[in-house]
Amino acid sequence: MTEDEQFNTNAGIVKDLVSACADFCPKAMICIITNPVNSTLPLAAEVLKKKGVFDEKRLFGMTALNLSRAKAFVAEAVGCNVTKLVVPVVGGNSGITIVPLISQSIPPVDLSLEERKKIIQKLQNADTEIIETKASTGSATLSMAHAASKFTLSLLAAIDGEEGQVESAYVKSEETTSPYLATPLLLGGEGIVKNLGMSSLDEFETELVKAALPELARNIQKGIDYANKS
Repeated sequence: MTEDEQFNTNAGIVKDLVSACADFCPKAMICIITNPVNSTLPLAAEVLKKKGVFDEKRLFGMTALNLSRAKAFVAEAVGCNVTKLVVPVVGGNSGITIVPLISQSIPPVDLSLEERKKIIQKLQNADTEIIETKASTGSATLSMAHAASKFTLSLLAAIDGEEGQVESAYVKSEETTSPYLATPLLLGGEGIVKNLGMSSLDEFETELVKAALPELARNIQKGIDYANKS
């Protein structure tokens, strides 16, 4: 299934569900996991705006699976314990919009530029590879659910008053020219406390982000157009 086919199948579902949330639970924290998230999150935002209940601190696009994959691929490349590694991932949730910030890995890792390029290509093509392996009969359902549960549990912990909950998601942003961008977030009882943004990108990562922006713009506009067509 192509991204356009995914959108055509899922856009109406997202629109109806978010509209119902706006009517019956307007203060809810809404986490959009339905692909393509680059488009369905802006669609959801437009629906909430039309209903007069949009709160950018309470709307999240799920990108947690990209972080799980990034640290798994980096850990495999350097031979370290994946549970002790953090690799930030910014941008969007598909293809070239997924930008792992390997230079900001904690702890730092020593990889050549060519090794980094191979990991990035593997990460950006991961969904396509899984769909092809399953002969287009399914996607990364279990790993997506695992990653989403991690984000949701952190958000619930933050709502319950636990401080220091940091997770990444695709949200309203002023970091770049893109109105929506995935970045690390500090979570709290009302949703996003602070967007931690992107800091200290190296030259290679800066170019990757620049390359992602036109595709993000197209994806975002698709969601906005769908929300406003009726």
